[in-house]
Amino acid sequence: MPPSAHAAEGPTRLAHRLGALRGKLPRRKARRGRGADPNPAGFAAKRGFARGTPIASLAPQKRNGGGVQAVNANERGAGPTRRRLLAGAAAATMAAGLRPAEAKELVIGFIYVGPKDDYGYNQAHAEGAAALKSIPGLKITEEERVPETDDVEKTMQSMIELDGAPLLFPTSFGYFDPYMLRMARKYPSVQFRHCGGLWQKDKDPMNAGSYFGYIGMGQYLNGIVAGHTTKTKKLGFVAAKPIPQVLININSFTLGARSVDPAITTTVIFTGDWAMPVKEAEATNSLADQGIDVITCHVDSPKVVVETAERRGIYTCGYHANQAKLAPKGYLTGAEWHWATVYKMFAEKALKGEPLPNFVRGGLVEGFIKTSPYGPAVSDAARVHADAVKAEMMKGGFAVFKGPIADNKGSTVIAAGIAYPETAIQLESMNYLVAGVNGATA
Repeated sequence: MPPSAHAAEGPTRLAHRLGALRGKLPRRKARRGRGADPNPAGFAAKRGFARGTPIASLAPQKRNGGGVQAVNANERGAGPTRRRLLAGAAAATMAAGLRPAEAKELVIGFIYVGPKDDYGYNQAHAEGAAALKSIPGLKITEEERVPETDDVEKTMQSMIELDGAPLLFPTSFGYFDPYMLRMARKYPSVQFRHCGGLWQKDKDPMNAGSYFGYIGMGQYLNGIVAGHTTKTKKLGFVAAKPIPQVLININSFTLGARSVDPAITTTVIFTGDWAMPVKEAEATNSLADQGIDVITCHVDSPKVVVETAERRGIYTCGYHANQAKLAPKGYLTGAEWHWATVYKMFAEKALKGEPLPNFVRGGLVEGFIKTSPYGPAVSDAARVHADAVKAEMMKGGFAVFKGPIADNKGSTVIAAGIAYPETAIQLESMNYLVAGVNGATA
């Protein structure tokens, strides 16, 4: 679908302003982020939910000799909380010897590794950012196509010093270490939140943090619809790399389909990286040539996969965002991120001066993900089945991975009587493909 977010300040203008400040060279070609929680070591049980870090430090301050002190509301008039927050942000930059940004709104910065209209990972985040633009007291600034290099540090510095942003969301995996962590230490009055599973409370700055979601249930529902739709009983999956999050999605999709018909198989092709449009097209064509009639994927932008499948006259289930406009005949449904839930939570807390949580996770029940509307090719039986399972999921505690489950080599990987909900730490080290998947992880 077309991008739903438009930059508050375009990258060209921002680059010119920043260039004047630091003599910036032309950007290198952007490299896309993963869109997956990269930490297989586990987080919820191992680390726990860390105490939130306060954004109260952004309350209005003024210079007092060599120090900084709080400004009494009566000195400036009792304006909205958002204005007091922005005043504090400007004062904090002055205290650090930086050029302050004069603003009357709370500025929040979003940084994307690819284009905002990629029909995938970056668009999902841009749609979440766009949902904040209707909230009074907020100003959104964005920059797209920022590589996972020191370029992202320069972008963050620009948003802090020139735009006065006290809250930044660098959304790509490779932005975290060392770039975001360095900036968090350099600007302790600014809050940084990263999309991924890397932040650790005993190691990283407390003005930093991470957020991510569980999307495997969305792929399980995709699988149910695909299972009802396929005529050949052959499904396909185009994937970037065999890391745990990707394997969870492949296996969830397959288990969903095989809940409809245990004879269904899924053939997976790994392209080797997150944005490989030529290989993605080749993989989709190869799957179609094998008689596969429903395909899904886990790559940065599903655009090529969906468009290629549509040209071949086969069906697709989407991922990351809604790709229905790319395949008006063959798009069935999709597993989408719903980052608006996360970004609204952070923005509302920031406006109120409340502490921001450092570690945030959620899935379908919490509204972190959603399913795309059904396409015209989805049968009534598929709709009824998927809707019934989704209703069970919404009650909480639903387990896609419930034993006995064997891998595609015949070994038992989850014993009978054992069920792993999406939050189970055991899933974060997944290294296998379940029975019914044609393919290998190495």
